[in-house]
Amino acid sequence: MQYFHRSHAAPDDVVALAAHHFGARLTPAVEAPRRRRYSGSLGTVTVTVRAEGGHYTLVTVATDQPGESELDKLAKRFLGEVHRLDHPDHELRGAY
Repeated sequence: MQYFHRSHAAPDDVVALAAHHFGARLTPAVEAPRRRRYSGSLGTVTVTVRAEGGHYTLVTVATDQPGESELDKLAKRFLGEVHRLDHPDHELRGAY
């Protein structure tokens, strides 16, 4: 599955959040300047961050698992955390 989110957060902040969020449960496999890949028993997730349009950061998260898997829910939760970088008062809700 693949998901994306446009954010006003700095790309480096999003990459640091990815390391914190996925690093606790998965092993880093690829660490490029704006791309991270983590793998483990749940599967593989790839986070790509790039500047878009000068003031947006496009965050793309891709998993090798079908929708609604545990890794897929972890990826959706990460995008919710990215949203909180822009809006700290945002309350995360949902089963993921």
